[in-house]
Amino acid sequence: MVRNESMAAYLFVYFMNNSPEGEQLYFAVSRDGYNYIPLNDGKRIVNLDDIARWKCIRDPHILRGHDRKTFYMVATDMKSSVGWSSNDGIVLCKSIDLINWRITAVDFPTEFPHLYTRDDLKRVWAPQTIYDEKEKKYMVYYSLQNKDDYLTIYYSYANSDFTVLSEPKKMVDYGSSIIDADIVKHDNLYHMFLAGIWKVTAPDLKGPWSPLDKNKKYQQTDKKAEGPGVFQINNSTDWILMYDCYMDGYYQFCRSSDLEHFELMAQTKTNGLFTPRHGTVIGITEGELLRLIEAFPSKKMFNYLK
Repeated sequence: MVRNESMAAYLFVYFMNNSPEGEQLYFAVSRDGYNYIPLNDGKRIVNLDDIARWKCIRDPHILRGHDRKTFYMVATDMKSSVGWSSNDGIVLCKSIDLINWRITAVDFPTEFPHLYTRDDLKRVWAPQTIYDEKEKKYMVYYSLQNKDDYLTIYYSYANSDFTVLSEPKKMVDYGSSIIDADIVKHDNLYHMFLAGIWKVTAPDLKGPWSPLDKNKKYQQTDKKAEGPGVFQINNSTDWILMYDCYMDGYYQFCRSSDLEHFELMAQTKTNGLFTPRHGTVIGITEGELLRLIEAFPSKKMFNYLK
């Protein structure tokens, strides 16, 4: 892909619900960033049965790489029907075309036996990826709970093949559980959004991060919300903050130019084949959109070819 090729659509990656059939990887596309149509007629995109420890995933996050042509995706390796403390690892995915993915499961008790045991490690939740400009590596960060500790944000660095992670290090600690971190860089400052919907900032990925004020919420609703995801509006410097109003059956999309002040732009109902839970969005080119539609056709997609 040409580095400065304009974006023409959006790709939403997500899981659907708490059943084993819903805890799979799904794709949907949109022209406006608010209204999405599932690809592959609403069926899962990849088969994780021989890769993920639990044959299921949650909380997928997708990132367009620093080279603008490689894609990185991470997800929680988990089956909620066997317990909310059932997951001990994450899934790493890498692709150059959004169609074919090299997928690796990282089981923390196996990879880091000096740090974690199967009984003590409770959760490794909601991983995400960001390019660390100083280290020139991809950082994978996630919420981790070991023994009776509370959940907080840890990070590792991935190898160049995106198949191995370095030893987990604590990124931030506010003395109580925080989950669903999503980090973006804007105006030389890193913004970390959390389930709540709260936000902290830092001049560097490793901190120091600002104090957490749980009384200051960035959601434009009084309903319960989680799974914040921030993406840039195509061919614009403005941003969208989206989050899952999971008790009420819709996503909200809020626009901002500074990641501090937000305006509600859309409230997208989740029903039928489109019932996303905790997903993320990236901008895609026209060529990437057409390639996705060809690889994962859906009966509702014909209008997107216009």
